[in-house]
Amino acid sequence: MDAPQSHTITVGDGAAAREIAILARPGGEPGLFWLGGFASDMAGTKAEALDAYAAERGLAMTRFDYSGHGRSGGRFEDGTISRWLEEALAVFDHTEGPQIVIGSSMGGWLALLLTQAHRAAAGPEASRIAGLVLIAPAVDMTRALMWEGMPKKARKELTETGVYRAPSDYDEAGYVITRALIEDGDRHLFGDRLIETGCPVHILQGVRDTDVPWRHATELVSRLASDDVVLTLVKDGDHGLSRPEDIERLEAAIAGIIDGEDAPKS
Repeated sequence: MDAPQSHTITVGDGAAAREIAILARPGGEPGLFWLGGFASDMAGTKAEALDAYAAERGLAMTRFDYSGHGRSGGRFEDGTISRWLEEALAVFDHTEGPQIVIGSSMGGWLALLLTQAHRAAAGPEASRIAGLVLIAPAVDMTRALMWEGMPKKARKELTETGVYRAPSDYDEAGYVITRALIEDGDRHLFGDRLIETGCPVHILQGVRDTDVPWRHATELVSRLASDDVVLTLVKDGDHGLSRPEDIERLEAAIAGIIDGEDAPKS
């Protein structure tokens, strides 16, 4: 198979400018648009598997690294939801035709924010988002899953110093969480309101996920009441959902949207 094409774009102006690395595979429609998780990159297991899936089916696929991640420029500590959403929208604007947006963890939250912003800019009838596949979507992550889950000592440290290094099962050094990330995240919270996507949504969620509790996904389903939603709970699944059987579920979810099985019924 041909390798995806690598290029960069500049997002932001002046001191806020950063180079965003993109891998784009040309192909047919609908294209696949990948949004990774917090502190992950576009060379992860799921992203690589999806690229192989796109190549096999002759589909276009676009993936990129947020600033401060992987091959992109910028410091991770400067990252906020606003910055990473701006980058996601800029990369999405470089795609053509209908896209199935696949978001993992924080990428699931960004997928919904991207959909909201794209529909507002293009108009609901002109939306290019053909479907959403959300893997352990960490919606409202900065408030519901970070700040509210922190011990008082950690909150005090974050408030006073602006930085807290949270323990992680995926990084021995832990993850850097900044006060700016938490405060900026509050600007993007969905809270309890209904979320309009205008497209079929398939959510994959591990019941053994210790980072995004499975009930977080079921609550999200209730706020997608006007859209066609499929929720797949994987009883022995963890947060990563990167095992071969999990990848098969992910590919089946995408195929269901492409083949119309998850499309709204008339």
